[in-house]
Amino acid sequence: MPGARAQQPTARVMRQHADRFVTRVTARNRLPLDYSVASLRVVDFLVDGLRKGKADRERVAGTLFGLGAYVGEVLVRRAGAVWVDFDAEQRTYFGQPVGVRMPDGRVWNPLGKVVNRFEAGREESLQTFYLLLHGRARQEAS
Repeated sequence: MPGARAQQPTARVMRQHADRFVTRVTARNRLPLDYSVASLRVVDFLVDGLRKGKADRERVAGTLFGLGAYVGEVLVRRAGAVWVDFDAEQRTYFGQPVGVRMPDGRVWNPLGKVVNRFEAGREESLQTFYLLLHGRARQEAS
């Protein structure tokens, strides 16, 4: 997706990015992308598939962005996070324009976490990231 970087996404539109990605991906496949914590295993599996295919990161940048938007939206829906636009210092540190702020005020970078999973592999599990995440709102069942 070559034009994906041309226009920087904002926190205001990240839910729509995630929803469009889920609609597009699930239209062709029966993937259980239901914004549950368990669905993060599917995201790990999808990123592993991109890695096994030896895809060039730039060639799959749009897919990685969509997966990152999805992971961020899981944090919003299940952990009480909100999408935020990063300030200049955070953009430099995280290498992304947006992220999420947890109920305790901590800021996380789901777009970057997906890229890390792509680059580093299994040790960067997105499901484990969620389960070990500091600052989550306590919820009964997800």
